[in-house]
Order: sequence, then structure tokens, then C-alpha cells
Amino acid sequence: MTDIDAGAAAPEGSAEPGIRILAQFIRDLSMENPRAPDALRPSQDQPQIDLGVEMNARGREDGLFEVDLKLSARANRTDGPLFHVELLYGGVFQISGVQPEEMEPVLLIECPRYLFPFARRIIAEVTSEGGFPPFLLDPIDFGGVYAARKAQQDPQVGHA
Repeated sequence: MTDIDAGAAAPEGSAEPGIRILAQFIRDLSMENPRAPDALRPSQDQPQIDLGVEMNARGREDGLFEVDLKLSARANRTDGPLFHVELLYGGVFQISGVQPEEMEPVLLIECPRYLFPFARRIIAEVTSEGGFPPFLLDPIDFGGVYAARKAQQDPQVGHA
């Protein structure tokens, strides 16, 4: 949970940070079930799941921000692939009361936290419609993903 109020923008002249979600949308959704219906047969072989998480943000000319959360999951068993689902889920955010040097973490940590439950539901539904049990993603530590991404971009970060 976060201390930032997502319900409304901060009042004029207030230093209180505020995040408002103005729109949410599926930018791209793909579900591949290449071995259907054979892959749907019960098996004692537990699938190997590979997950991917990416976050991107950009400012808009109208002062708002677009944030994209890309989630991908690929399931394979020893006898071949089961499914591959990829979702690019976006949101338009109005952000106030945040200092410029703090904007990047807000956009790449806090905003994806708001989008994640909706993206998780979509992935669960589409895998279920593909004939599999609903694939429920575990909660994601967006702060950890952000820190790892920053460390990868600048290997000197975190080293004294």
C-alpha cells in the first residue's frame, strides 16, 4: 500500500502528493495456446513458468502521464509449451505535488501498483478462457524491479 491518495488530486497550493487515474486500457493482449487441445490433458509434470515484467512511462503535452505495465507469462512442460500470454496494460495519470527528482519512482513504482490488480485479473481470465486453470500472478515488488533496472543501467549505483 502507499501513502499517496489515489482518490483525488491535491488541493491547489498544497504540497501533498496526489495521483489520479484518469483512464485504464488494454494496449495489447496476446494469448497463445499452440498445442491445444493436447496441452489441456492432465499431467503429473508441473509446468515451468517464466515471468516478465516491464514498466514504462512518458509525459504528455497536456501535463498528464501515460504508464505502461507489460506482463508476460510462458508455461512449458517437458513435452512442450502450454501457453504464452502477454499483456500491455496502460493508464493515464494526473500527478501533483511531486518534486521532479521524485517523479520517475512515482511513475515506475506507484503507478504500476495501481494498474497491477486489473492486469492480473485480465491474465487470469484469458488463461482460463484458454482452457487452463486461471493463472494468478503473485504480487510484484515494483520497487525491487525498479531498483534492479536502475542498477542494471548504472552498475555504480549501490556501491560505495
